[in-house]
Amino acid sequence: MEVWQLLLAGLVMVFGLCGVLVPGVPGSWLVWAAVMWWALQDPRPVAWFVLVGATFALFLSQVVRWALPPRRLREGGATPRMAVYAGLGALVGFFVVPVIGAIPGFMAGIYLCERLRLGRHGEARAALRTAMRSGGSSVLAELFTCLLIMGAWLGAVLWG
Repeated sequence: MEVWQLLLAGLVMVFGLCGVLVPGVPGSWLVWAAVMWWALQDPRPVAWFVLVGATFALFLSQVVRWALPPRRLREGGATPRMAVYAGLGALVGFFVVPVIGAIPGFMAGIYLCERLRLGRHGEARAALRTAMRSGGSSVLAELFTCLLIMGAWLGAVLWG
């Protein structure tokens, strides 16, 4: 596979990660579609293993999301700025503490956004709880799955 094709697949995955944070954008499906396109272009068996793993992970993510409360983030006080902080926190956490760091990073991003907005620890902590209850856990499940898929793809491309 040529470099420009790998860059294009990676770019679509990054758009998919951003799409997870924007309501109405099928972010996880963009990530999966990029992995599928890459697997169809790459003749190595590892590409198919990553595609099968991505498919299973997204299916499991959808099951978990159906079990969680529906997204009502706007009513819970979520803003686009909060989504940016949460997404950046998850991304930083994913690389600082490989894979599982995305979860505390996501929550730390929401907390930091609310701490800067409200100014006090207690109010920011209460706002974090409200955000997670009003659908933040659903967004976190989808974002974590997409980060996991993208990490597997990146590992297969770099070391496979």
